[in-house]
Amino acid sequence: MARKKYKFNPDTLNYESIGLTWKERIVKVLTYLSSSVAMALLFVVIFLSFYETPRSKALKRENQRLLTQYELLQKDMNKVEKVLTDLQQRDDNIYRVVFEAEPIPAAVREAGFGGTNKYSHLENMDNADLVIETAKKLDVLAKKTYIQSKSYDEVMEMALNKEKMLASLPSIMPIRNKELKRTSSGWGYRMHPIYKVKKMHWGQDFTAPIGTPIYATGDGVVTEVEGSKRSKVGLGLNIKIDHGFGYETVYGHLNEFNVKRGQHVKRGDIIGYVGNTGGSTAPHLHYEVHKNGQKLNPMYYMFQDLTPQEYDKMIAISSNIGQSLD
Repeated sequence: MARKKYKFNPDTLNYESIGLTWKERIVKVLTYLSSSVAMALLFVVIFLSFYETPRSKALKRENQRLLTQYELLQKDMNKVEKVLTDLQQRDDNIYRVVFEAEPIPAAVREAGFGGTNKYSHLENMDNADLVIETAKKLDVLAKKTYIQSKSYDEVMEMALNKEKMLASLPSIMPIRNKELKRTSSGWGYRMHPIYKVKKMHWGQDFTAPIGTPIYATGDGVVTEVEGSKRSKVGLGLNIKIDHGFGYETVYGHLNEFNVKRGQHVKRGDIIGYVGNTGGSTAPHLHYEVHKNGQKLNPMYYMFQDLTPQEYDKMIAISSNIGQSLD
């Protein structure tokens, strides 16, 4: 209990006790309570600074567990990305090469995500940078996986059409030439028989008697049957076949046709006969192979009816530097 306060009274020459007013009592109580609360808060802060509650320990453990899971997830995604990159390289450099298809442009595979910030709802989370980075990588992997899946759908379709493509490929010689004696001039610069200057020869010449059968070198549709026997320039009577898949073949200087425009032909069908029409100086067949509008060396495609040794011999014969017949 608080001690009583006394005040000297000069009138009575005595010490008289002094009582506290209500206001003073209230101020005193409030002061005491404030001091007590302040001391309590100080003790709580000190306690929490040096001691962890069971709940805080549990939250820290949970937070550490989540961080570990994110790190493991990042490692797993890196492995998936490596596997996906390998699949992309196989797709572009093996599968699509086999089926003669263009690779998927890198701009399509690596295209980013435009538009508004789709990760804004993650910015207020704990470890937001890690969470957002993981979410972005997942989105990129998901998109790359989708593109690769669509690519394999295309490859599957090409595989199903491979048999048709192989049948359409111009892969035999256009005349029977097992002895390999009916080749006069191959692809490249040759001396022109009329102008006597070197000129690019865009095909393969096969010498043969007039009337020798000419065969379609692959399945296809006859798109051109034209020319005149009286013409002394160009390919004379000639045929063009569209084999699909970008391939076309041309047969020139014929003596007679055996097909009509729009007719479907199979590899080995007789389409005409060797002649000496147009700008030709001797009976022969001028044969060309085109791919996507570009003229190619026909020798690269005459492999199906030749052994490896015969093919090598044919390459050597066709490479001779001589005079063409047209």
